[in-house]
Amino acid sequence: MSTVLVVDDEERIRTLMSRSLGGEGHRVVTASDGVAALERLANEEFDLVLLDLMMPRCNGLEVLTSMHEREDRTPVIVLSGVHEVGTRVQALERGAVDVVAKPFSLVELLARTRRHLAAPRPAGTEPRYLEARGIRLDLHRRCARVGARSVVLSERESALLAHLMRRRGEVCSREELLRDVWGPSSVESNHYLRVYVGHLRQKLEDDPTQPKYLLTETGVGY
Repeated sequence: MSTVLVVDDEERIRTLMSRSLGGEGHRVVTASDGVAALERLANEEFDLVLLDLMMPRCNGLEVLTSMHEREDRTPVIVLSGVHEVGTRVQALERGAVDVVAKPFSLVELLARTRRHLAAPRPAGTEPRYLEARGIRLDLHRRCARVGARSVVLSERESALLAHLMRRRGEVCSREELLRDVWGPSSVESNHYLRVYVGHLRQKLEDDPTQPKYLLTETGVGY
């Protein structure tokens, strides 16, 4: 199941797309303007965005610009009631993967949506979020959510947590963590690792002395 963000100031369009995409098995989240859309994108991962161009407060072109500045690579299909070729070209130049003119054919739009959801992400990119055992790490903003709490991480803390989350369920040796997070020249610097694991426990654990997320494997690593 994919998660699709529908952004349009017309309630009937949001309702239509919610019913149609929901009927195809997708989870649909809606936003009525660009400001709300950017807030959603900052806090949740989506597989596709359907984005209207003409909206109050923050229009579709401004949303595309903000996504580019954030390095948010979520594919965007623009829904445009503007018939000027220049505006559609601007949308494509700012990162949209497709432009569909309004009023649109629902059958055609759903076909385009299926095609883009099935397309592989560009090589060399990775999801913005990592999730493991109730922790959700935002790799772009370097912050983690644990239950209702959100904590800001340093660059090194974020890199260490990301490595451990990618290897969740496995034991990561101290040498591996130091090599991959700090670099090959740091494989003997166990002090660094202990300090940063301590930082993460202080931020993530309810009781750092009784950790339930970052566990120590005695004599090996974490």
